Amino acid sequence: MKNVIIIGANKVGTALVKIIRKSNALKLMAVIDPDKEAPAIKLAEEMGIRTSEAWQDFINEPIDVIIEAAGDEDIFTSLKEVKDRQWVIIPSSVATLISGLMEEQESLITQLSSQSRLQDLVLSSSHDGVIAIDQNRKITIINKSARTMTGLLDESAIGKEITELIPNSELPRILNDGKTEVNKKQVLDNGRKIITTRTPMIDDEGKIIGAFAVFKDITEVVEMAEEVTNLKSVQTMLEAIIHSSEEAITVVDEEGKGLIVNPAYTKLTGLKSEDIYGKPATTDISEGESMHMRVLRTRKPVRGVRLKVGPNRRDVIVNVAPVIVDGKLKGSVGVIHDMSEIQSLTAELQRARQIIRTLEAKYTFSDIIGDSKEMQFAIDQAKLGATTPATVLLRGESGTGKELFAHAIHNSSKLKYNRFVRVNCAAISESLLESELFGYEEGAFSGARKGGKRGLFEEANGGSIFLDEIGELSSDTQAKLLRVLQENEIIRVGGTKAIPINVRVIAATNVNLEKRIIDGSFREDLYYRINRLPIFIPPLRERKEDLGALCNHLIQKLNQDYGRNIEGITEAGIKYLEGYDWPGNVRELENVLGRAIIHLSFHESWIDVKSIPALTSNTNIKEQKASSHSPQQSLQEQVEQFEEELIRATLVQCEGNKTKTAKELKLSLRNLYYKLEKYNIE
Repeated sequence: MKNVIIIGANKVGTALVKIIRKSNALKLMAVIDPDKEAPAIKLAEEMGIRTSEAWQDFINEPIDVIIEAAGDEDIFTSLKEVKDRQWVIIPSSVATLISGLMEEQESLITQLSSQSRLQDLVLSSSHDGVIAIDQNRKITIINKSARTMTGLLDESAIGKEITELIPNSELPRILNDGKTEVNKKQVLDNGRKIITTRTPMIDDEGKIIGAFAVFKDITEVVEMAEEVTNLKSVQTMLEAIIHSSEEAITVVDEEGKGLIVNPAYTKLTGLKSEDIYGKPATTDISEGESMHMRVLRTRKPVRGVRLKVGPNRRDVIVNVAPVIVDGKLKGSVGVIHDMSEIQSLTAELQRARQIIRTLEAKYTFSDIIGDSKEMQFAIDQAKLGATTPATVLLRGESGTGKELFAHAIHNSSKLKYNRFVRVNCAAISESLLESELFGYEEGAFSGARKGGKRGLFEEANGGSIFLDEIGELSSDTQAKLLRVLQENEIIRVGGTKAIPINVRVIAATNVNLEKRIIDGSFREDLYYRINRLPIFIPPLRERKEDLGALCNHLIQKLNQDYGRNIEGITEAGIKYLEGYDWPGNVRELENVLGRAIIHLSFHESWIDVKSIPALTSNTNIKEQKASSHSPQQSLQEQVEQFEEELIRATLVQCEGNKTKTAKELKLSLRNLYYKLEKYNIE
């Protein structure tokens, strides 16, 4: 950068100060003139530039250029006489010429600006929109009407690529084709409808240097036409129907841009209509895929899809269907359901079902399957117990159907129209069981409900209460239960007032109460109170003749649970089941049949031996083992003999399929082959 000083602060000097200040190659160090009131001196002082009355003050400064603008020959001569200075001295004649040229340039710029303002005024006053682009498709002209119609209110649109701001602009095509288009209809991104004429701009050499469009907004005209043909009233009615719906509804056009949302949608998602209108269908999705876009892509409806929508990430279920008019896809409509409300209703329904299951008996004696003498004797005893108010004690192994008997006894008694309350004494913690059975008064313990709570005995008043697993009661609870049975009254926890009750007690246990009495864990007096009418329910191993009827009954139940249509079990399958001792009783039988049905292919309709999972404790195997074992055999010999018998039985069950046999025995195929060779099994 060259350092410059100006000598002379007249009109020429002032012009030079302005020129140099705009230059990036020159740095103005000082303005010199004896007249402190000279215009250039004042201008320099305003700009923070040094001033002086004599140029000699800067003789030792690093000066590159000196402009003598005062027109004083003596000053010019004295400057030339200075020795050892590499100054470039510009005389006043040259300075005057430069100043004149600058004034002429400013005059031309002023004229050009005036013409440009006039052009802008003309364009701005036009009601028609005007947009022009250069050969690089960049916007060079956009008037006020065009900005209003397109929504590009920011004047920064000048210089930007037109499709960046107006994606569906046709001007680039005119730029490429060079053909004029007159009175063409177009719909802008904001929904405005226009009539436009597009023309290429061609220079004197026939080269296309740009294109421009002049267009008129006809939206109001179209709207008036729609009103005349009653389309507007139909649309208004449709919107009124959608807005009156309590279901959240959203509608998009064929491009997936929002058209309509109703107040229910706004309430559910937290998004207003202005957040959706004209925006992509993915705008409201906070987690998941837009079902609108899927439907527009596939033209097929979707049902029951879970998504999260809106800024609050509401969990919803959506149903979306395409809108097809005259075979053309026009958009899609979606209905949104709030999952929180559905979950709340489901929870309430579940609670209601639990209460209903607790307060009513579902089964009767016709639901008890069994023609064996042992089972018929138990049923006859139960029917006898139903006719008396005496306490009934149901005894039997786990899974024999004690609760089924309890339901049937209640439903066959005079109390069948009253409540039936079920209590699993082993499922409730000892600390809670007492308050659950007998209730509590307000303030009885920390966290007690205001006003207290009725116990299960009070809930069952006038009906029956089924105390399952009664052998698991603590000593304190046994004592209180004994009082209930003797006095027909209860006292709530934390209370002193006796509350009379009339409840039929049906108890059940799978433990040996007599042994519990001996070891002191069960009260003898309570035992005699509940053992008025004991009913022993036989285990499944003692009534194997009932297996066929039980299997058919359970298969029908499992068909409903699994959505299958299994017809039954083969005779060979029943024979195989009869060889098992069923330690888990009917409950285990249902489990085995359920697993068999799960593994059946859908074209199979009968359960056969090969479908039944391996029953490794088969009685016939045990009998063979017992008969073949002798005291003289070592432990290793007995283990190997049992292993051989088990492999042979499983191989028969799997019809010789070694891969399936290995899977059933949980062996590797290689290990199975080793054992087959070891025991010489073909």
